[in-house]
Amino acid sequence: MEKLKRYVIFLIGLFINSLGVSLITKASLGTSPISAIPYVLSLQFPFTLGEFTIVFSLLLIFLQLLILRKNFKLEHVLQIPISVLFGYFIDLTMEMLSFVNPENYLSRIVYLLIGCVILGFGVYTEVLANVAMLPGESFVRAITFTWKTDFGITKICFDVSMTVIAGVLALVFLRRLQGVREGTIIAALLVGFIARLFGRWLSFVKPILFSRGYQQEGHV
Repeated sequence: MEKLKRYVIFLIGLFINSLGVSLITKASLGTSPISAIPYVLSLQFPFTLGEFTIVFSLLLIFLQLLILRKNFKLEHVLQIPISVLFGYFIDLTMEMLSFVNPENYLSRIVYLLIGCVILGFGVYTEVLANVAMLPGESFVRAITFTWKTDFGITKICFDVSMTVIAGVLALVFLRRLQGVREGTIIAALLVGFIARLFGRWLSFVKPILFSRGYQQEGHV
C-alpha cells in the first residue's frame, strides 16, 4: 500500500512537473535547461515538444547504459515508461495552456515565475515520492557515481551544456536565438531553490503520508 501511494504521488508530481515546463515555455522567454534542446528541435521539425522530450530522454537513458554498464539496473529501465508518460503530459499541458499567449514583457515574466514555482513544486513532489528519477537527473547521478564527481556541480555543468547545445541548434536551424533566453537562466537558478523551499515548508507532509516504519527502511 505504501509503495502504491508513492507511485501515485510520483505520477502527480510528474504531471505538475510537465505543467511547470509548459507554462515556462508558454512565457516565451526560453524554456527550462532540460527542455531547451527538445523545444528548439520542435520549432524546426514537425514533431511536438513532448515527442522530442521522449526521444531526448531515451537518448539520455542509452547514455546512462554506456556510462554505468554492469551497474545499469532495473530501476534505470523504469525511466523508459516514465519518459513516455512525461512527454505525453507535456503535450497535454501545452494544449491545456493554449490560451496563454502573453504579449508584453511583464506578463511573460509573471508566467515564467509562476511556471518556476509550479515546476519547483513538481520536483519536490517527485523527491517526496522517492520512486524514480527523470532521465536528466539520473544521467547526472550516473556521472557522479562512475567518476565520483559532486552532484551539484555536475548538475550545473549538465544544465549549462544543455543550454549551450540548444543555443547552437537554434542558431543553426532557426538563424536566431529562440528557445534559449533569459527565462532559461532564471528557471535554472530558481527551480532547485524553490523545490528546496517546499521541502522545508512542507517537512510535516512526509510523516503524514508515509508510515514511520516505512521511512525507517530508507524508502523516503
